[in-house]
Amino acid sequence: MWNESKLRPPADRGRAVAFIIFVLGLGTLLPWNFFMTASQYFNQRLAAPLNSTSGGSTKDYNYDSWMALLSQLPLLLFTLLNSFLYQRVSERLRVAFSLIFILLLFCLTAALVQVPMQPDTFFSVTIATIWFINTFGAVLQGSLFGVVGLFPPRYSTLFMSGQGLAGIFAALAMLLSILSNADKSSAALGYFITPCVATLGTLLCYLLLPQLEFARFYMKRNHSANVETTQELLSSTEKKVLSDVDKDLEAERKFISEPEEIQERSSVLKVFKKIWLMAACVTCLFAVTLSVFPVITVRVQTVYEDSAAWDKVFTCVCCFIVFNTFDLVGRGAPSLVQWPSKESPLFPAAVLSRLVFIPLLMMCNVQNSRLPVLFRHDGAFVTIMALFSFSNGYLASLCMAYAPQLVRCKDCETAGSLMTFFLVLGLALGASFSFLLGKLV
Repeated sequence: MWNESKLRPPADRGRAVAFIIFVLGLGTLLPWNFFMTASQYFNQRLAAPLNSTSGGSTKDYNYDSWMALLSQLPLLLFTLLNSFLYQRVSERLRVAFSLIFILLLFCLTAALVQVPMQPDTFFSVTIATIWFINTFGAVLQGSLFGVVGLFPPRYSTLFMSGQGLAGIFAALAMLLSILSNADKSSAALGYFITPCVATLGTLLCYLLLPQLEFARFYMKRNHSANVETTQELLSSTEKKVLSDVDKDLEAERKFISEPEEIQERSSVLKVFKKIWLMAACVTCLFAVTLSVFPVITVRVQTVYEDSAAWDKVFTCVCCFIVFNTFDLVGRGAPSLVQWPSKESPLFPAAVLSRLVFIPLLMMCNVQNSRLPVLFRHDGAFVTIMALFSFSNGYLASLCMAYAPQLVRCKDCETAGSLMTFFLVLGLALGASFSFLLGKLV
């Protein structure tokens, strides 16, 4: 007698797994966002005179450009290695140790707020911290994308939404720091303590995940050596019962009724051949995004220069908060509607259409621009930024959700790791291209 309870996934009680997946997404992008939005703090410390005899002269460290580039290079390298080596180091070990080291590096950054240092020394320590924290971040992202790929597609959307919240989280922390009545040192200390607490919370959530029945149901299907062959055992009546369990079950059918042949993982190259279009799309998406954000967008000025209060918060609100808010909305939108479909030629066309945002943002009210300013008003800049960020979040979320659907259950982790690599490749290409665009504007 067929045991229906073995095939029916347990309930996600209290949406606990959904919440944890969301928090894990938040934790993966905290390092990048907190160092990016702390640009003003780092530039102020680096602007201090080199020594008492230098006559007050300062050195141009070009922090923003180096931060973007050196964040993506280790991320690119170690994401690639993670795609091939994940089978040799357990996922639990990779995730736990990555979060621990990220926590320690955030604690170091917070401690250095109170330590006087020469600009050269401070720059070297900061760049080294950025390099290592993004190294561990690469391993963390690749591992968690692989884990999330084992769950139904809607959990990939939740994970991406959590990543979008990381940007809002950092932007709001920056805004509170700007508006704070505390001295600059205390405000910066509070700013960097925030990701320390958030990273610790992410670690605790990850350790809790395997304890939940719903999570064990999907995670054990990946690690079990004996997957039951159920396709032949299901009568037409029993299949009808399954189809009525809940509206997500059809999407989960691939996890429930796979043949025994899936016990062997496919090679990385074989998996790539199945997901190459999604990989190319996610690379293009983030290359376009990082080529102008934040390098170009932070240089856009308000037309209301007479308002000192608005001028003080303009970049924070109209650049970082607007971008991260609409990016988050875009990442969550696929839970309501998924269009175009993964088979539609309109999907890559929509991705390529985002290239238009590069000239649009370059022709906003950029400080000392060499190009004609066609969109001078603040409202025009906010509108372009909203469309730019929403399309980034929406299409990226679809890419990451579609890719695991193109492969077998046993290959979902490989597909997730590969997609993370191409996501980071897009970021690295965009960061490199931003040097050229910065010179043109």
